[in-house]
Amino acid sequence: MSDPAPLPGQIEAIAPGIRRIIAPNPSPMTYWGTNTFLLGEGDVTLIDPGPESPAHVDAIRTGLAPGERIARILVTHAHRDHSPLARPLAEATGARVFGFGTATAGRSALMQELAARGVTGGGEGVDHAFRPDVVVGDGETVDIGNGASLTAIWTPGHFAGHLCFALGDLIFTGDHVMGWASTFISPPDGDVSAFLASCDKLAGLGARVFFPAHGSEVTDPAARLAWLTAHRREREAQILTALEAGPATARTLTRRIYLDVDPALLPAAERNVFAHLVDLTARDLLRPSPNLTADATFDRIG
Repeated sequence: MSDPAPLPGQIEAIAPGIRRIIAPNPSPMTYWGTNTFLLGEGDVTLIDPGPESPAHVDAIRTGLAPGERIARILVTHAHRDHSPLARPLAEATGARVFGFGTATAGRSALMQELAARGVTGGGEGVDHAFRPDVVVGDGETVDIGNGASLTAIWTPGHFAGHLCFALGDLIFTGDHVMGWASTFISPPDGDVSAFLASCDKLAGLGARVFFPAHGSEVTDPAARLAWLTAHRREREAQILTALEAGPATARTLTRRIYLDVDPALLPAAERNVFAHLVDLTARDLLRPSPNLTADATFDRIG
């Protein structure tokens, strides 16, 4: 999928009551950059302030209409392309920051164990300094004025403390669902089994449109969720088939499976493969040697 890239730094109305401004951080992991969303008028609600960027702060503040102010800042998750600007923007505007918790909040026992062994994530990088002023749990609502509210949906998978935010039948999906790419999953921050469960959870909500944090809106949420789930199941099958030839590491498996990927994306692909290996190990389908780490050798059981 290829979308025409909007210009960074320009506030654009994309739906009634919803504006978007693109942060100046394009990359293979962030596509055209982080989508910062502005909801409402007057006292404005901001979703995903983006990376630490004085230019983005200026663009957000100068792009507001006269008399408008940022009243609240919501963060989908504590990756460095989403959350670092929350605190400087809060200090500049007086707005409170809402989020699921600190960067490690929501991790499963297995992911906590991996982290304790020294397994680290990859990709966008974790904002370990992130601290919300208001902790928002699954199903809780945030009043955004004029009789409207956002409902938080805890969707671990890409990130343990990932939140989507529902505004009626519109859902701001952060990095959990994007239309231009599959979702990056890298333990201990990412978790394949949690990702699939979160896809099922979103599917049950019957949303009309998804607004991801990177790329254009998703106008057929059900189809996209079905594709993401099928894609993960297919990747799992590829890994199991590749292991029929004998034990292998995540790096070896990545190069057997990802035959047509841009070499610059191979490290991210390897993290995705490792995420599947962790999941398959937890389901007693694989045996890691000498122990469950990113450079372990994996063998099928049975």
